[in-house]
Amino acid sequence: MIIIFFGAPGVGKGTQAALFAERMGYGHLSTGEALRNAIAAQTDIGKLAKQIVDEGKLVSDEIVTKIVEETLVLPKFQAGTILDGYPRTLGQAEALENILAAKGQKVAVVVNITVNQETLVQRLLARGRKDDNETTIRERFAVYEKETAPLLDFYAKTPNLIKTIDGEAEVEEVYKRVKAAVEAR
Repeated sequence: MIIIFFGAPGVGKGTQAALFAERMGYGHLSTGEALRNAIAAQTDIGKLAKQIVDEGKLVSDEIVTKIVEETLVLPKFQAGTILDGYPRTLGQAEALENILAAKGQKVAVVVNITVNQETLVQRLLARGRKDDNETTIRERFAVYEKETAPLLDFYAKTPNLIKTIDGEAEVEEVYKRVKAAVEAR
C-alpha cells in the first residue's frame, strides 16, 4: 500500500508518518532522509545531488524522483510505503504515478493533515531551529500554497483518495484519526 502524508509545514506529517510506519510495519520514505542517504552512499544520483547541494541550489524534481524510485525498491518498502514530503510538485506527482504504474501499483490514500496557519507558525517557532523565524516560516507557507497545495486538486480527481484529518490535537489523537482514515479508504 502506498500512502502519502500531506499538509503544510509544521502539521506533523513527519511525526505521524514515522509513527504510522513503525506501528504498521511500513517503510517510511522521507525525501530529505533519502537524499542524504543517496549522497552518503555516493550513488550516481547521490553524487549529482551532492554537487547541486554544494552549489547551494535546489535539487530538481527529476533527481528527487530518481532517488525516490531507487529507494522504493528496498526491502523495507515492500510491505507498504509511507511517503512524507513527496510529491511536492505536480511534476513529482505525475512522475510518481508513472513509477507506480510501471510496478502495477497506485497511491492508496492521501492523508491530508490540516492545522490553522497561525497555530503552525507558533509550532514552528517553538521548534527553535536556526532557520525558523516568522519571515522564513511564512515564505515556506507561500511556497507550499503555490507549489504543493495544488496537488490536492490532482489527487481529488480520484474519488475518495484524499482523507482530510484535523491535526490540532495531541499526537496520539491525531494518530487515531490517521489510522481510522486509512482503514476506511
